[in-house]
Parts: sequence; C-alpha cells; structure tokens
Amino acid sequence: MTISPPHPPNGESPSALISIEKLVKSYGVLPALRGIDLAIGRGECVALLAANGGGKSTLIRLIAGLSKPTSGVIRVGGWELPREAAAVRAQIGLVAHRTLIYETLTARENLRFFAKLYRLTDADDRIDMLLDQVGLRKRADVPTRTFSRGMQQRLAIARALLHDPTVLLLDEPYTGLDVGAAEILDAIVARARDDGRTIVLTTHELDRATRLASRAVILVRGRVGYDGAMPIDLHATYRALISG
Repeated sequence: MTISPPHPPNGESPSALISIEKLVKSYGVLPALRGIDLAIGRGECVALLAANGGGKSTLIRLIAGLSKPTSGVIRVGGWELPREAAAVRAQIGLVAHRTLIYETLTARENLRFFAKLYRLTDADDRIDMLLDQVGLRKRADVPTRTFSRGMQQRLAIARALLHDPTVLLLDEPYTGLDVGAAEILDAIVARARDDGRTIVLTTHELDRATRLASRAVILVRGRVGYDGAMPIDLHATYRALISG
C-alpha cells in the first residue's frame, strides 16, 4: 500500500543535499531495501519511520558510509558513496545505538580524542561550547562510566556535532532514556534543526517525530510507502501503511 502525500514538503522540491537512486541492499538472499528513491534538501528535518526490520537503520548506515549498497547510488553533498566515503563522512555526524563514548575517559577527554581524529586544531573553545549546549559542562571532567544513559547520549550528540557537520543522522537516539533525558535531547535536536542542519531521525515515537520533523518518510517492507509533509494524523497514516 502506498499513500500519496498531500503536497511536497514546504510546497517545493529543494535542491537535494542527500540524493538516493534505486537503492537496493540485500543480506544474502534477504532484501532489506528494495529500490529506494529519496531526495532530502539542505536544512530539512526528516523523520524516517518503519516497523522493526523495515530497513530504517540499514538506510542510515548506508547514508553514513558504514555499509555498501548492493546496487544503486547515494550522494551526500555531491559526493558519491562508497567511492568518496571519506568526503561524505566529513559532512556527517552520526548518533546510533552505540554511543562511541570511551567510558575510561572524561567527557572533555572524549571530545578532545575525537577532535584529533577529525584533525581539528584549537578545539577547546568549541568543546566547551558543546558541553554547555548539551548540559554537561559541570560534569566535563568526570569519567563517563559514571554517566547515565541519557548523559551518554547527550555526549554522543556533542561528539556528532564536534566537526560542525552539515548532516546529522540520529538512529533511535531516545532508546533507553527516561522522560527528563528525552526532553533534554528534544531541545538539542530542535536547536540543531533551527541552526539549519539537515537531520534524518529514526524513532518509534510518532508524537516526537511530529514535533521535531516537518517531513515523514515511511518505509514498508524495504520500500518507500510515504514521502511528504508531516501528515496531520501521523498515527493513522503509519497504521494504514504498516497494516496494508
């Protein structure tokens, strides 16, 4: 079942920052993505939704250059994957199921470590700014093994923003967070959106997707079932697609 969107997001088709054409990803004989076509404009915040096993995390990994497609084309900022993966990764900040935080290091030491990986010079001021932004400045010099799941996720967001990426990929960042931590993360994501970053967010929380994103892409059995402006009733649209 496919539902046509009422109109294109923002009433226009913006120049694509992320361009995906005829994308297929299979694991052996099992297809995870079956011919995805998708264009995401600069500054858009897109909620990528699907049932478990519907292909959303697979698509995030492909856009991030962490996995190679079986066939099809992915371009980010004009750079093509996997051939120009290094150039693509320089534009992307990724927050996935694993936080990539080293628990023996402090929050500040973690960010300094990643600053070196990104070859950033004189990064201390930016590190302090990001620690302030994610509400961790007072815990900056405490080993992260003492951090709650929510605090680790906030630090992961700071890590993802450290090199000032154009694109922010958030794959189920709310998993395991309590209400307070989720609200703090909401504010961080909204700020990144308002700063003009291009955001792709996967989540099972449809109310949260409605608040944060202006566009929804719903995958159904590895295909795009809906791509358009955020529906007035996302729950009804999602249920109709998933059960269809």
